[in-house]
Amino acid sequence: MSLLNRRQLLQSSAALAGAGPLAQAAAAAPASVQTMRFTKFEVMPAHIPMAERVREAWIESYKLQGTFQTHYDPVFVRLWTDAGIVGVGEALMGARQAEAALKRMVGRSPWEFLHDDGIGGILMAVYDVLGKATGLPVCRLLSSSPKTRIQHTYWTHCLPPRLMAAEAKLAAGLGYRVHKVKARPWQDPLEQAAAMCEVVPPEYRIWADANSSWTSPARALFFIKKLAEHHNYFAVESPIAYRDVDGFRRLKAESPLKLAEHMGPEPMVFIREGLLNAWVIGGPVGRGMEQRALMADVTGIPLWIEYGTQSGLAQLFQAHQAAAYPGIEYTITVMHCLEDDIMVEPLTMQAGYFTLPTKPGLGVTLDENALEKYRVKA
Repeated sequence: MSLLNRRQLLQSSAALAGAGPLAQAAAAAPASVQTMRFTKFEVMPAHIPMAERVREAWIESYKLQGTFQTHYDPVFVRLWTDAGIVGVGEALMGARQAEAALKRMVGRSPWEFLHDDGIGGILMAVYDVLGKATGLPVCRLLSSSPKTRIQHTYWTHCLPPRLMAAEAKLAAGLGYRVHKVKARPWQDPLEQAAAMCEVVPPEYRIWADANSSWTSPARALFFIKKLAEHHNYFAVESPIAYRDVDGFRRLKAESPLKLAEHMGPEPMVFIREGLLNAWVIGGPVGRGMEQRALMADVTGIPLWIEYGTQSGLAQLFQAHQAAAYPGIEYTITVMHCLEDDIMVEPLTMQAGYFTLPTKPGLGVTLDENALEKYRVKA
């Protein structure tokens, strides 16, 4: 892997920040859109249990990793403008923190908050507003020529092999063709692999996330080589500790599977030496994601993104970013393992791909009945 081309990065970044699709949309928008302001907001915390079919096993896995979790707790937000446009999103922060951020936004223009990582997932609602105001889907605000479909990835915790196989079969039936699974000490990843690969089609691809639990390069290579005997497996994530650069050098030399890792401090050694095949990114949502996607495009090390795994709204925003930024290869979701995705329109997969909605904004409708059912009452 060659050194990052700084001139190319700077030129591309300037193009994104300058007279790009957002600037063009703003210039072409009616005066009422250019001058609109936020007038009020609503914060809607929810409490959504895991789907019944996996609930007990998920709760047990969380207990074994030292966490007691029976639900996911997304916080939804709604933003009104004086132009009569309303945007929705998932805040990706606590309700009090979201309320404090939204209070600062009232009376100000949506255009002030473009790419603003300081407001977290509230940015989804901002882009939903701007998309509806300009008549463009979010991906068209981010890119003049976005992809029409993206590769979306099913996500499963470390479950018993029989249940893991049932989840893989379900995911394949839903149209998924890529699946991220957790590898943990309390289940045998090789037994899980054998059970899953027995029930999925040949083109179905799986990667295992060990979260550094394989501890050493030698132990990691044992599992990697055994998993590689199952042709559905194509990658492993975080097989050893991030800071074990020498260990990654050995894995790169000997691993038959692709290697992925969360981006941490001093990533240039991984880029310079080509030690990884992908970065897994959990955020930030706005400018930081754009910059990381740009770096991925320039270096050839793609992003697999998972900052918003819990609701349909977050999944759609991730999808719009993946369509707009070539550096993003996969978006990752856990929402099928929850009782409800809180959307009216289902996220439908076909042969491994999700087709982006073409309606303005996020392109989906918040399911008010579901929200009322799961909403946390004050």
